[in-house]
Amino acid sequence: MSMQKGPIEKKVTVRTLRRMKGVEPITMVTAYDALFAGLFDGEVEMILVGDSLVMSFYGAEDTLGATMEQMLYHTRAVCRGARLPLIVFDMPFGSYMSEEQALQNATKVYRETCAQMVKIEGGREKAGIVRRLSENGIAVMSHIGLKPQSVRAEGGYRIQGRTTEEALELMEDARILQEAGATALLLEGMQADVAAKITKAVAIPTIGIGAGNGTDGQVLVWSDMFGFFEAFKPKFVKRYLEGAALIREGLRQYRDEVKSRAFPDEEHSY
Repeated sequence: MSMQKGPIEKKVTVRTLRRMKGVEPITMVTAYDALFAGLFDGEVEMILVGDSLVMSFYGAEDTLGATMEQMLYHTRAVCRGARLPLIVFDMPFGSYMSEEQALQNATKVYRETCAQMVKIEGGREKAGIVRRLSENGIAVMSHIGLKPQSVRAEGGYRIQGRTTEEALELMEDARILQEAGATALLLEGMQADVAAKITKAVAIPTIGIGAGNGTDGQVLVWSDMFGFFEAFKPKFVKRYLEGAALIREGLRQYRDEVKSRAFPDEEHSY
């Protein structure tokens, strides 16, 4: 498979991701609405409808308040805007507390949206859920390392894999989840060397966020990478645009022109 030179022209599927592993890095961003999903369409292989939306756009302190109804609403919007990327539905906290509940909610995702994969946080303790979903035709992205939905239980955000014991546990989690049927792995907030070792050890694609450059792909929250979310900036985030500053600049120009009656001018009047 040759390196992607231009925009993506064909629908990305699970098979596409499998072919890309070890050949071409996979690009993934979050999206929460049809407008931005449309802008990202054809530019990245994957879109994650992340529960991070409750922090970025609802002003919450963590992701735990996201509901199935919210996530379904935003995923349907993303599906209307994006035609080509593989869309991943982030299962919110409390939506997969048992195998039966997880299957019921994931089935609802497949029925009501165009999402091709669901993401579930947790290691080997979630293997039963991953197996149950995969056996019922639902593709699962397992999420290990730093787990935002566990932030309250763990007392904050902490980089994973810093000790030999933690590294071995993460490696074992990845192996067990692959055996349970996981289609892909999200590796968040872990030592780069550990993420690279996991990537080499598994046959399924890995997507990293704050996990170094040795994974099969990368994901960032769009409002972080484009400078719209200003509350804080994690170390792993690179800003590719100062979006908030550009918005303020344009808004101030609009305000000044309205105040001075320069807008609307003849060109913008009937």
